[in-house]
Amino acid sequence: MDFSIPDELQALRERVERFVQDEILPRERDSRQGPHGLAEDFRLELVAMARRAGLLSPHVGREWGGLGLDHRGKAVVFEAAGYAPLATIAMNIFAPDEANMHLLEQVADERQKEEWLLPLAAGAIRSCFMMTEPAPGAGADPSMLLTMARRDGADFVIDGAKWLITGAVGARLAIIMAKNADDEQGPAGATMFLAPMDAPGIHIERVLDTLDRYMTGGHAVVRLAGVRVPESAVLGRVGEGFRYAQARLAPARLTHCMRWLGAARRAHDIATDHARRRSAFGKPLGEHEGVGFMLADNEMDLHACRLVIWHTAWLLDRGERARHESSVAKVICSEAIWRVVDRAMQILGGLGVTDDTIVARLFREVRPFRIYDGPSEVHRWSIAQRVLRTGGSAAADGGNVAPRA
Repeated sequence: MDFSIPDELQALRERVERFVQDEILPRERDSRQGPHGLAEDFRLELVAMARRAGLLSPHVGREWGGLGLDHRGKAVVFEAAGYAPLATIAMNIFAPDEANMHLLEQVADERQKEEWLLPLAAGAIRSCFMMTEPAPGAGADPSMLLTMARRDGADFVIDGAKWLITGAVGARLAIIMAKNADDEQGPAGATMFLAPMDAPGIHIERVLDTLDRYMTGGHAVVRLAGVRVPESAVLGRVGEGFRYAQARLAPARLTHCMRWLGAARRAHDIATDHARRRSAFGKPLGEHEGVGFMLADNEMDLHACRLVIWHTAWLLDRGERARHESSVAKVICSEAIWRVVDRAMQILGGLGVTDDTIVARLFREVRPFRIYDGPSEVHRWSIAQRVLRTGGSAAADGGNVAPRA
């Protein structure tokens, strides 16, 4: 691996950092933020700012209005944007839209890209991804999927219940995962469907009150009652939905790591500045060994996260699936980022539990990351199975062991 950053990518990172400092930080206390994310007019204002700065949708191909960054480029730019989570919304690289755009670019046909990817990349619309279901349906185990899609002539009719659907309120597009039966036109399995959110039969029943609050549109409970879509709404091929979900999730886990790494670095910087300026017992806080050790541990956790992110990005850019490595990165980063923000709060003391800094908000935001995109326990189980199959660590081969299904 080459850890040097090309000049053009370094210049782009510096542009993002200036954008964060000059445009986003002054707007972090805008009142148009609530328990279920940003008001749509505020989101559109932020998107317009990123568009003027030439920073909109940098992960999307240039033919669709983006900058065409590879995974390494995303690692650098997304971390810089994550320093202020509002910047990731402005730049259109926040969940679930970022991963949905990646999925559409990889799988959708040209008509579907024109209809959905183009306005998504422009930040004109939002989307949601409907996979998770209430018990006993799919959660950490997608094979428990209960939502059904049955053929009816040239159409599919979808019935089921979805839960914790990020961004559903205000979204224009839903990517729906549903089981389909075996027939002469395709195998049994799971299929992804593209449906407008105003399609008859899509009902948002309620919005959940959750710990995190940055997700525009919040997290909703959705009922699908006889949602009729034409065969042209199938994303990719019938019965291939689980395979596409893996193609979406491995990079999506990693981009979550990138963004929240930037946020953790922000919390660390705030704590470091406080430890320099605030004195207790006759000297600055940072000169007390207990506080100094926490700052040192933060520095090591941030460094380790960046390395594991860059390694996985390198593998993805080489064309490898990197499912094992993305699981490793997700566990390491979600837990280390949590530790960094938790230590930052501890260093800040009483100030840390107030909203006078952003640390308390980041504390609430990063905790769910240990659950979203697969809880740590599921990833550890998957990692262990890989170790048992290969007879040892994939790291012993430099991460080049071909991923197995």
